Amino acid sequence: MLGLRPVLAPAHHKYGEHPNQVYDLWPAEDPDAPLVILLHGGYWRYDRMHLTPFAAHLAKSGFTTVLPGFRRMGGAGGYPATFDDIALLVDTIPAGRPYVLAGHCSGGHLALWAAARGLLPEDSPWHTTELPTAVLALAPITDLAATIREGLSNDAGLELIGPAERVESLLPLVDPLTMLRGPGTTGVPTVVLHGEVDEELPHEQFTDYAAVHTDAELVTLPGIGHYTLIEPGSEASGSVVDALHRMSRPWRP
Repeated sequence: MLGLRPVLAPAHHKYGEHPNQVYDLWPAEDPDAPLVILLHGGYWRYDRMHLTPFAAHLAKSGFTTVLPGFRRMGGAGGYPATFDDIALLVDTIPAGRPYVLAGHCSGGHLALWAAARGLLPEDSPWHTTELPTAVLALAPITDLAATIREGLSNDAGLELIGPAERVESLLPLVDPLTMLRGPGTTGVPTVVLHGEVDEELPHEQFTDYAAVHTDAELVTLPGIGHYTLIEPGSEASGSVVDALHRMSRPWRP
């Protein structure tokens, strides 16, 4: 999957003033097709180019697909800028239209975080009651505390919200699993879909989240790894497309 050539989107737009606050758009043939906003992974470091083939694949599968950029670590991103951008893009791009917010790996973390913004204190600049219509998290990072404790991807989690002395105070604001403790649900229909043989993340990232989010659906694909989920045309990608069709069915014309 990582060897696939990037696919140029038919349209490009801005959702903010920063150079990273842009998005690629692949319109589906049907103007009434459901909208999917797709957040890329890469441990909050890498850009969205590796996900352009999958975004194009989703458009061919009947979804108007948005692939946004946002500020990332190694440049202007990290806490709080990355979260500022995710909040801005989901508040801006749909323009009142129902949509599924999907994300892979660290993009899954950001999608689950966006769905949990209603659990934030009301004085938080990220608090809102206008949440995604549904969320599909693909092999997501759900537990930043464990990510930091286990040093995944050369301490990516600590790089995102560090230094270490402020991690504990920030987890209730940026970590989906911590935010759910107590409320038990975001109120947003949520599916966590992962491969049985994920080679990047411990399975507890998926199962522990599903155990706390009382109405989330956990789907495990036998024999599937971390990246096959976003490989266009793979059996696993078919499961992703099926999940998106099912999740968007309640509001489709």
